[in-house]
Amino acid sequence: MQSPSLPGKVWFVGAGPGDPELLTVKGRDLIAQAGAILFAGSLVSEAATRWAPAGCVIADSKDMTLEQICAWLIEQAQQHAVVVRLQTGDPSLYGTLIEMAQPLDAAGIPIAVVPGVTSAMASAAAAVESLTLPEVTQTVILTRVEGRTPMPEGESLRELAQHRCTLCIYLSITLLHKVESELRAAGWPEDAPMLVVHKASWPGEERILRGTLSTIKAICREAGVVSQSMIIASPTLGARQWPELTKSRLYDAGFTHRFRRASAPADLASSSSGTPT
Repeated sequence: MQSPSLPGKVWFVGAGPGDPELLTVKGRDLIAQAGAILFAGSLVSEAATRWAPAGCVIADSKDMTLEQICAWLIEQAQQHAVVVRLQTGDPSLYGTLIEMAQPLDAAGIPIAVVPGVTSAMASAAAAVESLTLPEVTQTVILTRVEGRTPMPEGESLRELAQHRCTLCIYLSITLLHKVESELRAAGWPEDAPMLVVHKASWPGEERILRGTLSTIKAICREAGVVSQSMIIASPTLGARQWPELTKSRLYDAGFTHRFRRASAPADLASSSSGTPT
């Protein structure tokens, strides 16, 4: 129990994409120290609370309003030294971190954030895909399709897709028809590879669906995938099966960096590795 004059700290902990074992060590240790934990049961597996100590107050926020969540956190921080708010993925991305931080600041409750693995990275890992490749794309855009929440000017998927880089599209599986139309309007071809991962890393529930711009909607419909899915559109998809790849210069024998001097002339090393100079 905390003295009323010494409030505890609220920790916003990224619960990761679903697999409790993808929690960071720091996040797991905070759960083990917590006097109270509030988790988003609609998106975070209750298994993520498995390290909570005996007597820890554990509540599910799935039916709470923002005001109720903040009130709960403030109340618990007045009683416990460590209060954990478990949030899906990473707290800084598509969450309500700032909306919750402001009332806690106003109440004089100290806060801190522990990052988590976001579903874009978990989905790429599940499918064994790289989001960047030398001379293919070096840029990754994390975005979503406009739905009930409008997109700021200049951030429509059509505009972002014109870069032809990797697009990790959150919160949009029910708007897959919009994703398709926006990519087409940006000039993506019908055979552009597409990846959808449902519940990435969730034990026993993960599903990986592959298709093209012209087929992915039908594939998802047939599979019954209508929620909690990451959509990835990228020119790098499927590279594992490409017969030739431009190699990274980081490990090229002709490339010098602060930990290793070049062991072969750059032109010779590049020629032997298939990497252009």
